[in-house]
Amino acid sequence: MAARFALLGLGAMGHPIARNLAAKRDSDAETLVAIDCDPRRLAGLDTPGLVATTDPGQAAGADVLFLCLPDGDAVEAALFGTGALAERLAPGAVVVDLSTIAHAKALAIGRAVAATGRAFVDAPVSGAPAGAEAGTLTVMCGGEAGAVARVRPLLARIGTTILAMGPAGSGQLTKTINNALYDINIAALAEVLPMAVALGLDPDQVAQVVTTGTSRSYAAQFFVPRILQGRFDEGYPMGAAYKDLVAAAAIAAENGFPMPVTAAATVTYQTALRQGHGDRDKGAMVLPFEALLGVRVRSRS
Repeated sequence: MAARFALLGLGAMGHPIARNLAAKRDSDAETLVAIDCDPRRLAGLDTPGLVATTDPGQAAGADVLFLCLPDGDAVEAALFGTGALAERLAPGAVVVDLSTIAHAKALAIGRAVAATGRAFVDAPVSGAPAGAEAGTLTVMCGGEAGAVARVRPLLARIGTTILAMGPAGSGQLTKTINNALYDINIAALAEVLPMAVALGLDPDQVAQVVTTGTSRSYAAQFFVPRILQGRFDEGYPMGAAYKDLVAAAAIAAENGFPMPVTAAATVTYQTALRQGHGDRDKGAMVLPFEALLGVRVRSRS
């Protein structure tokens, strides 16, 4: 029998994920249906074995449904709202949620999917659009072991590190931890770089240190060169990504875990949002500190 898969959500991550899923198919009999409500996002999806459409109903009967959506409400609406995709998949199908959503929401959605007789794997990814393009994402899976094993060969088409983290919800819990550490790193850069410039250090030389020395990180290597050029439009918008810190705060509150450094980073994030930078990427967290100290962390060359 021909395998039939579907992917709903063709944003910056979903578009290349769809291409990799289709390009690495096992046989000509395998079909991937790529779905997005915006027809402009269907452009360039001309890989053999891939059908691009704006009709979510085309996912009906799929053996595996991948979701790559903005938040938990969108995932819930796709599965159980108008059209109720969860109940229209093939019997015993697996829903693989590649989105980044709150841990509690993932648990609730997992229970609701299980009630339809389908399996649910929360499988958020890390690696940014570049990793999605290259098929080198890190995928953090939560779900029943058999369901994770069943979709692992498909996930290997989009990522090089596929981790089974535990029961449903464990993938989202891991992604929250990853994103909290990432956000803390960016918030620290936003605070410290303007201080360095205010004290007379050359921003280009400081940038060399923080991207090659012991403080180097992916956050520094991605954002610092862009901050030096005043470019704040090449990463995921802060306003959309704020959900990650909300999720971390919820987990801390529910479990009584003190997380003072995460809370401090959240204040930096919130300050940038309140100042109207929500449409810019996370590097724009530097802007409030630049204004406060009366400096600009920009290249002098």
